[in-house]
Amino acid sequence: MVSMNFDFHLHTIYSRDSILHPQKIIKVAKRKGLRGIAVTDHDTIKGALKTKAIVGKDDTFKVIIGAEVKTNCGDVIGLFLDEDIVSKDFIEVCDEIKKQGGVVVLPHPCRRKNLFALKELLKYVDLIEVLNARISKNLNYKAQLLAKERGLTSIGGSDAHTSFEIGRVQTILEDCASLDDNDIRKCLLNGGKDCGHRAAFSSSDIKHQYRKIQERGLHKSYKSRI
Repeated sequence: MVSMNFDFHLHTIYSRDSILHPQKIIKVAKRKGLRGIAVTDHDTIKGALKTKAIVGKDDTFKVIIGAEVKTNCGDVIGLFLDEDIVSKDFIEVCDEIKKQGGVVVLPHPCRRKNLFALKELLKYVDLIEVLNARISKNLNYKAQLLAKERGLTSIGGSDAHTSFEIGRVQTILEDCASLDDNDIRKCLLNGGKDCGHRAAFSSSDIKHQYRKIQERGLHKSYKSRI
């Protein structure tokens, strides 16, 4: 058993707001020493499936199929999925994820406006994202307090939409037996060690860099990517 570091929150070009091609994600993630990633595009697993297909039989690097689903009570991430999530109702989305044998993650929880209502739904959640490279130190700290208050296991991810963001937050799985889905799932639910650092730039800085990339013509239209 060894420690393995993952980035459990990334977006490909199958998300409307990301410019990351699957090939680029794999290349950068490996260069940064990650053992695996979870691709969590908005409302689809297409990007994750594409990324996993590119990795193919490479048994040294893991791609977890995921999606970040927009619900009536904010975003929910499902990991270890086989199919797209159909519902947009928070509870139903959690049920769909678990029926697929997946893990329910609550991303950037304290960015939500109605946190009080959300607290009533935490019983349906497996993991809380307590480190996200795209939100403030204060909101990450509040998420950590929320996880501790409710006794929920934590997870971290970069929420990368561009290559320089990949791996800015990592989750270390200590004593994970292998890169098999079942072993990773077990380690996650038992508690991973979140590490990394908050992005040294604000969300407005990210938007500025994103606009510069668009102006250089490197961002193709969404329809042309599918």
